[in-house]
Amino acid sequence: MTDFIAPNWKKKLNDELEKPYFIELLEFVEKEYTEKECFPEPENIFKALELSPFEDTKVVILGQDPYHGYGQAHGLCFSVQPETKVPPSLVNIFKELESDLQKPIPIHGNLEHWAKQGVLMLNTTLTVRKGEAGSHHGKGWEKFTDTIIKKLSEEREQLVFLLWGGPAQKKGRKIDHSKHLVLTSGHPSPLSANRGYWFGNRHFSKTNDYLVSVGKKPIDW
Repeated sequence: MTDFIAPNWKKKLNDELEKPYFIELLEFVEKEYTEKECFPEPENIFKALELSPFEDTKVVILGQDPYHGYGQAHGLCFSVQPETKVPPSLVNIFKELESDLQKPIPIHGNLEHWAKQGVLMLNTTLTVRKGEAGSHHGKGWEKFTDTIIKKLSEEREQLVFLLWGGPAQKKGRKIDHSKHLVLTSGHPSPLSANRGYWFGNRHFSKTNDYLVSVGKKPIDW
């Protein structure tokens, strides 16, 4: 399964891949995929790392679980496959994008074009059982994704971390704020957004303003 990890990331994570917890995690995931229906497809589990190489990453968006319905998850947090109905949280992301940058709301929810520009769209947990949110929590993914965040924080400079909602903010506590821009807000889910914790955060324009200020190309959201 680690064959699907992009070579540049694999080099950075090589020590982690050999640790007992990660070996146990892979054994658990392989058993789950054999016995249950799980998402995303095996070749897409590490898609976020594939599309946003370590040295090319400029922005990090942290999600939680992959979507657990058919045709949704494909390895990028908040993103869905093109033919799938846009989920409510992503609808609210698009509404904020429209308000912030006057961008028309897309006709589909596939965000690969963000990832290919250096937006690492990383879920906390990279796999899930069909219809069972949180079913792969506590098995080791959280430790693995913590390592990814830590490496980016320590070995890169002037990145933007977008932490939406309590779990993402908690996971991002070890980010070095003196080296990176860290933007926080409520989660874009309807429950949070409708209470006023999401809309108006202007994270998309703030991200681009920062990237330009440090000599980097802005994201075409």
